Amino acid sequence: MYITRLCADGFKNLKKIDISPHESLNIFCGKNAQGKTNLIEAVWLCTGVRSFRSTKDSRMIDIDRDNMEIELSFKNSFREQTVRYSMSKKDIKEKNIFLNGVKVKTPSRLFGQLNCVVFTPEDLEISKGSPENRRQFLDLCVSQIKNNYAGVCAKYERIIEHRNALLKSIYSGKSSKDELEAWDIQLSQLGSYISLLRYSYTKKLNTFASKLYSEISQGREKLEIGYYSTVFPKLEGKKDYAGEMAQEYLKVLKKNTDEDIRSGFTMKGVHRDDMTARINGLICRDYASQGQHRSVALVMKLAQAYILSQETDDSPVILLDDVLSELDENRQKFVISKIDGMQVFITCCDKNIPFEKNQHGRLFNIEGGKIKTQRRKEKKD
Repeated sequence: MYITRLCADGFKNLKKIDISPHESLNIFCGKNAQGKTNLIEAVWLCTGVRSFRSTKDSRMIDIDRDNMEIELSFKNSFREQTVRYSMSKKDIKEKNIFLNGVKVKTPSRLFGQLNCVVFTPEDLEISKGSPENRRQFLDLCVSQIKNNYAGVCAKYERIIEHRNALLKSIYSGKSSKDELEAWDIQLSQLGSYISLLRYSYTKKLNTFASKLYSEISQGREKLEIGYYSTVFPKLEGKKDYAGEMAQEYLKVLKKNTDEDIRSGFTMKGVHRDDMTARINGLICRDYASQGQHRSVALVMKLAQAYILSQETDDSPVILLDDVLSELDENRQKFVISKIDGMQVFITCCDKNIPFEKNQHGRLFNIEGGKIKTQRRKEKKD
């Protein structure tokens, strides 16, 4: 899979961007605050996923403009498709999104069309960051290969909010404990489904990431990635998420009802689960060095790309947003070697990026939100 054309105007500071990226390597250079990351973000929005920078809708349109528009065309193994994404300040909540000329109701309807994997400096915190960061990473990964998954997660979050509000109301004597049952049944069904898909994905992640980590550590260290559930002592072999698993989930909720009422919060469930990483048997969160954390994060993101390739029979587009500058030379070369053969977008301040082998590609210079110059990058013998 690769992007054939990208146009953007009025998205943040981007002005009349119209480029035809190379099928392999695309380097976007410029000083800070010139629009390099905005360009990567524009591509990412066309996947249907929320901004990786958590940009609010009101901040997506240039302060001096009334609207913004992104148009992106891409090819996979079967056909070429086009996404148009526009917004207006007059009705900021209305997103006008078209796939091949047909309007889609929500951005999530784009899931599974344009597949990208984005690497940002913040991603280097996956290993040592909060469990919430790892849950978000897992949920994004699953949603890329299971189109209805994001909707299930959103529904689960809404029900958790209702249940937590009800717990507080019960504690203050305004509601009855019996009112919990309707919410608990729904949570049990949705939570079991989420648990099963997260666990299944984690197994695939472990398969790829452990091999990659062995390579990056030159065989000196062994990485193991697992899924920790606050509900299920064991997930291996479980399949009946609508029956047996939902009943087990429901029992846990009922068992913890009194504690939940006292705390005003649902203490157990997929919203409290975690993905665990161990190096040579030791939990990374507690014992890994800064270098080990970065290596774990890198192999997880690379594994995400490989799983996408395996599941969709198409390699994803790789977006590297100022990540290489955060890595030492060995890790830079490792990442570049593992994404060879995929279309890559790289943002940087320095044109002299260390590659083991230079590739065919294009070099773009960005200044003030505009592409000032572009030239071909030829392979050297």
